[in-house]
Amino acid sequence: MRPVHRHPISDVLDLLGRRWALRVLWELRDGPVTFGALQQACDEVSTSVLATRLRELGAAGVVERDAQGYRLSASGRELGELLLQLNAWARRHAGDSQRRVDD
Repeated sequence: MRPVHRHPISDVLDLLGRRWALRVLWELRDGPVTFGALQQACDEVSTSVLATRLRELGAAGVVERDAQGYRLSASGRELGELLLQLNAWARRHAGDSQRRVDD
């Protein structure tokens, strides 16, 4: 049996595709946020889902906790910049995919 080889990009996309993950990253973009404030900012996401997402994002090294609350780590800020670039790309190409659907 051949060993399963993991691809880091697959792991990242899996993490970011989980419910509320991108929203949590977005809400942390401007600095530390307490758990309660983050929950409110995320439209009252359940405490268990938010805690799970923060734990997963922390394990991935993109979110950290300090005395002021949760914040993006240096890697998290770098990821945020890449996500903004990906968003810009998606906006530029959104019309292309719609045209293909209509054809």
